[in-house]
Formats: sequence, structure tokens, C-alpha cells
Amino acid sequence: MAAAKAADGSASAAPLLLAQEDGSPRRGGATPAQTLGNVVVSIVGTGVLGLPYAFRAAGWLAGSVGVAAAGSATLYCMLLLVDCRDKLEEDEPEECCQGHYTYGDLGERCFGAIGRCLTEILILVSQAGGSVAYLIFIGQNLHSIFSQLMSPAGFIFAILLPVQIALSFIHSLPSLSPFSIFADVCNVLAMAIVIKEDLQLFDHPFANRSAFNGLWAVPFTFGVAVFCFEGFSMTLALEASMAERRKFRWVLSQAVAAIITVYVCFGVCGYLAYGDATKDIITLNLPNNWSSVAVKVGLCIALAFTFPVMMHPIHEIVETRFRSSGCFQKLSHNGAEWLGLPSSRILVVAILTVVASFIPAFGSFISFVGSTMCALLSFVLPALFHLSIVGSSMSLWRRVLDYVILLFGLAFAGYGLVSALSSH
Repeated sequence: MAAAKAADGSASAAPLLLAQEDGSPRRGGATPAQTLGNVVVSIVGTGVLGLPYAFRAAGWLAGSVGVAAAGSATLYCMLLLVDCRDKLEEDEPEECCQGHYTYGDLGERCFGAIGRCLTEILILVSQAGGSVAYLIFIGQNLHSIFSQLMSPAGFIFAILLPVQIALSFIHSLPSLSPFSIFADVCNVLAMAIVIKEDLQLFDHPFANRSAFNGLWAVPFTFGVAVFCFEGFSMTLALEASMAERRKFRWVLSQAVAAIITVYVCFGVCGYLAYGDATKDIITLNLPNNWSSVAVKVGLCIALAFTFPVMMHPIHEIVETRFRSSGCFQKLSHNGAEWLGLPSSRILVVAILTVVASFIPAFGSFISFVGSTMCALLSFVLPALFHLSIVGSSMSLWRRVLDYVILLFGLAFAGYGLVSALSSH
């Protein structure tokens, strides 16, 4: 989950739901090249390291088609949000909002307070899912290096919980931005080292490697792929950051096409190299030599410090609702300020840590999050917003396509939920 990783004050660092303190979004006048980089940083995250396992489940050909389909559908739905913004800008006076909208704003414009609340809840839960995935990833990688010390859950409780509670009190995101950059560098290094190890293992790479493992494996792979494209909530902020916004569609299309290509190559190489031995986090397949250990430790350190960035939108939502409910004022009047907002951060971090300690499979978890929360956020809501805001001016085939995406998103989310419940 890379949507909230950036913290450098650019549009890619903007909170997912809330505007800046002065109520206006950031407009840094980004060039197309800068926006291209911001899109890549917003989308590419740790989930990519679970792709080879997804290709193992579906087969290398089915996995490639699934990633391409997930990326193409996500791109189309991102452009639906831009269409909604364009329509609102066209219909309203220039002095009103000037076309700047967050994802939550679109929900409110379409369905009132309920629409904003639903959008916020989905973003909150998907961000929480990404945060839990970070903890699982760190715990399992530390265990692979120091297996004699404690279990993955032990690392999560003994090391990560105290560190994350301390870091949760840092309110300044720019102070954490170097660690976000470090995490991106480590992700790239991890992918490069995995591919290097893969190529060394290639002899007859397609021997005993399935191209297609049956229809029932495709939803799992598609869910992982959707999770890997989940920089969705940053679409409007990234578009608003461009100096020439009319070029955003082309820049976004280029970025997503490049990411699809990298994802497919990475997934195929990982599966062809390790076959049925491919683990749900591909770094766990790496040998314990100095370069692999250095990448694992670097990833763990970087992700531990970017975890608070992932948590930032969650804390914003919780604290905003906490203030609006009047609970904080009541506690303050009773002389119990220490039970207020700071304790809410501790509680949220502790809850997610407990959840992470009980989830044994990284791949299955990110597939579940991708096929439920991310599907609703990436497919269902954009189609609903587009039909509500632009529907009357659309051609028949565009309306039909929106309804197809809407129904597919609902069906996929339902399938993901049923599959998760039936597996326990």
C-alpha cells in the first residue's frame, strides 16, 4: 500500500482524505516527468513482493493476464475520477473550489454525508490493511534472518509495537520523508536482487511451470494485483499538482503501462525461478548471503519508519471523528486529557499489531484486502461517482461500461469476502 508513503509536501504527500489546513490542495506545478515519478512512487509498494506467489497460484500466463487486467481496469477507473472532477469544474463557477476535490469530496457531492463517510471508511480500512501487511512483512523477514530468536509474532510484539507506539506521536510527516525514499530504494534493490537470483536459477525456465492452474486461482491473483495498484486515492491530488493538467491522462497511462510491464516481468521471473517452492514473500526465497540479508534488513528498517506514514490518514480520521463526537472535550473537562487523542494513537497501533500477529499468510492477506476493500475503492466507488456526476451526458456504451465495472467490483468484493469466511 503505497498511497500514503510520500511525505515531502508535494501532492503525493497530501492526506488521502483531508485538505490542507487552509482548505486548498497543493499545486506545486509539477512537470510531466515529476508527475510520472510521483505516480510510480504512489502505486509501487511492498505488495509487489507477493506477486511471484500469485503467479505460482494461477500460472505464469494467467498471472500475466490478471496483472494486465487489474492494471488496465485501475487506470480506467482513475480516469473516471478525473472525468468527475472535470465535470464539476465545468458546471460550477471558477471561484467555487476551482476544480479541486478529494476522493471524500466526490463521495459527499454524490451522496451527501453518507457518501463521504463510506468513502472515508473504505480508505481507512484499506490503509489499515496496508499497515498490517507492513507488519506481517517485517515480522516474517526478521524471522527468516534471526529464526533462532523468536517467531514472526514475537518480533511484531517485542520490537515493532514499542517502536511504532513511539513513532505514532510524530505528527510531522516531512520528518519521515527520508525513510519513505529509503523504502522505495530498498524496494527497487529487492526487486533487482530477486531478478538477479532468478536469472541464475534459469536452466529450462518453462519446464514444470504451469501456464494456467484453473479458473479458481485467477481471483486470488487478481486480488493481489489490485492490492499492488492501490495508490488509487492519490489520483486527484496528483492530477491537481500538475502545471499542465491536460497532460495528466497521458502521463498516468504511461506510468501504469510501465508498472504493468515491471509487475508482469517480476512475477513471471520469480515463479519461473522457484516454481512450487515460491513463497508468499519472494524475499524469503533468497539465500542468506550478505546482499540478501542487507536488503531484507534495509526493507524492514525502512518500512518500520514508513509505517507511521501509512498510519497518518488513519490517525487523521480517528482523531477528527473523536473531536467531533465531543468525547475529547468531556475527557478534558474531567481532567483526563491523557485518555484523549494520544491514547487513541496507541490503541489503533496496538489493535493493528494484534491483528498482524494472528495472520500467518502474507499472500492470502493482501489478496483478501485487494479483492474486498481495494475492489470497492478502486472499481465500485469510481463507477458510482461517474454515473452520478457525468451520467446524464455520457453515451450509452459508457454508461453500460460503468455498470459492468460497478457490478464486477461488487461481485468480486463479495467473492473475496465469502472466500475468506469459508476458509476459516
